[in-house]
Amino acid sequence: MSNVIPFAVTGSSPRVTQVAFTRQELDRIMSLYGRMVAAGLWRDYGLEMGPKLASFSAFRRTAENPEVRLVKDPALRGRQGEWILYGEGGAILKRGHELANVLAVLERRLLKAVEG
Repeated sequence: MSNVIPFAVTGSSPRVTQVAFTRQELDRIMSLYGRMVAAGLWRDYGLEMGPKLASFSAFRRTAENPEVRLVKDPALRGRQGEWILYGEGGAILKRGHELANVLAVLERRLLKAVEG
């Protein structure tokens, strides 16, 4: 009764992989998230990881559209960069090859909120 029967794997179908954030990337993102929460700008976040891309969404309130959405798309690594930052309306705020450069847009916004 306790026999384990594996699913058959077809030889022609490629193995599905999952795009995810590395530990260093997630540390950098969550550090920024924590500072934005402390400044009162964000209250919630969502993570989505799939076979083609991974995304981090930050919300002002839980029941809203995300204020910003950070997407990691490895398919764009050789072209415009694997990092894309979308604004609330879906407009692209920044693209780049390095996470730090893309997050700089939000870091500047945080500095303005703290100073003002």
